[in-house]
Amino acid sequence: MIHLTDISKQHGSQILFQNASFQILPGTKTGLVGPNGAGKSTIFRLITGEEEADKGEISCAKKTVIGYFSQDVGEMAGRSALEETMSTAAEVMELGEQIKEMEEAMALPMDDEAMAALLERYGNAVEEFEHRGGYDLETRAQSVLTGLGIGPDDYHRPVESFSGGWKMRIALSKILTLNPDVLLLDEPTNHLDVESIVWLEEWIAKEFKGALLMTCHDRDFMNRVVTRIIEVGNMTITTYNGNYDFYLREREIRREQLLASYRRQQEMLAKEEDFIARFAARASHAAQVQSRVKKLEKIERIELPPEQRVTKFDFTEPPRSGDDVISMENLGKVWPMDDGREKSIFSGLTGVIRRQEKIAVVGVNGAGKSTLLKVLAGKTSPTTGSVSLGANVNLGYFSQHAMDVLNPAWTVFETIQAAIPQANIGVVRNLGAAFLFSGDDIDKRIANLSGGEKSRVVLATMLARPINLLILDEPTNHLDIQSRETLLEALKKFTGTVVLVSHDRHFLRSLVDRVYEVDHGEMRIYEGDYEYYLHKSEKLASA
Repeated sequence: MIHLTDISKQHGSQILFQNASFQILPGTKTGLVGPNGAGKSTIFRLITGEEEADKGEISCAKKTVIGYFSQDVGEMAGRSALEETMSTAAEVMELGEQIKEMEEAMALPMDDEAMAALLERYGNAVEEFEHRGGYDLETRAQSVLTGLGIGPDDYHRPVESFSGGWKMRIALSKILTLNPDVLLLDEPTNHLDVESIVWLEEWIAKEFKGALLMTCHDRDFMNRVVTRIIEVGNMTITTYNGNYDFYLREREIRREQLLASYRRQQEMLAKEEDFIARFAARASHAAQVQSRVKKLEKIERIELPPEQRVTKFDFTEPPRSGDDVISMENLGKVWPMDDGREKSIFSGLTGVIRRQEKIAVVGVNGAGKSTLLKVLAGKTSPTTGSVSLGANVNLGYFSQHAMDVLNPAWTVFETIQAAIPQANIGVVRNLGAAFLFSGDDIDKRIANLSGGEKSRVVLATMLARPINLLILDEPTNHLDIQSRETLLEALKKFTGTVVLVSHDRHFLRSLVDRVYEVDHGEMRIYEGDYEYYLHKSEKLASA
């Protein structure tokens, strides 16, 4: 379907890949992975024609329809959500109009030759219209919007009235409604809640028959959706036949095999070079020396890719809090609405969060999870009831707005140093490296960091302080898989109390031991881990 053959691409002085090849075949579901800056987005742009390869060939089967979802959604205005969703399929709608015109023309008298030509054009048009799903376009658009959390009440809302995160969902719904032959998705789960992520998984598995190539920071989503991984890195492209977990295992096996081959070759080279050095001056060994010199010149040297070093950092043991960390009594919150009415977010929440618990707050989008965390953190007052912190509780609160308080003029090093002023330079650098700011990266200015990098800076400074209660609202947003694993390991070792909201199921499954579900203003407490919650909540739903 799409073939990239011996392609090379360079941005400035950085070589992304040389003589690299891979294929996108019909029906394949592929994950695209690699470190930031390795060239994943460039692969998408090469396929869509936004960029050209410096060398090599990119071929695509005729009439292949490519749908590309990126994080840059562009301007949206002047249409309803439903109209915007259907707008990408404008060619399909136009084809429908042509079919109507041809049907009207068939009712008019014409000679046999003209009728035969018209029937041929009509047959081709109908076949293409059916292939593109033209007959159920509006129904499909409505279904996709609903699956991504935009229900019938919002179909006809002006698209400009939606927030940025919801516009991303509309942009994704446009590409899915197009139902292309090749679907390119760049981080499709960003801004989606768990329900929408699960819907998208099922849509790709059951509804989508085309080929998929995607990047994604959600490990569970990758494992459930893809059956092949393409890794971009070290100036090459490598294919692994399996899901993300298989790729991690297989990559380690291949690396060990490469390392063993490298050691054997180094031993052989050392022996040959030693022989040459010892006998180079002896005329009796001249032929042997020259033979070995030529042999060494012909050997293709094995090169080891640079290792991704993971720096371990021992976080300061937080001071011990009282056994009861947070107490909630008949807690309720009401937000005023634009029309003067009030909206009840939750009410009657009662419970106790105990020391060293790691609690996930879950619920559908808009259930009030973030509002509950704000109330617990003291960032907004409850409308009814009370919330109180226990003895010796030192609270740290993270939300997406926490990044706004960073000083854009400071470097990463200066920001971390300000959080732990008594620490020496080595400790500051080690903490930065533990959150993937190694080498020159720690001297980057905050103003030049991405959203994910800013998140890592805030989380690093929080975990370095003597905090024994962490309240985290979507800490995994904008973080790539490696950064999420870094944070996960840090929180596993954290001996204080954690309350968090996250849409990353792997993260929740690996960390939490208790679940609070906010549902229609009520709170259900599950005395078990995330798997226990899923099992019990499914039984409740079926009952």
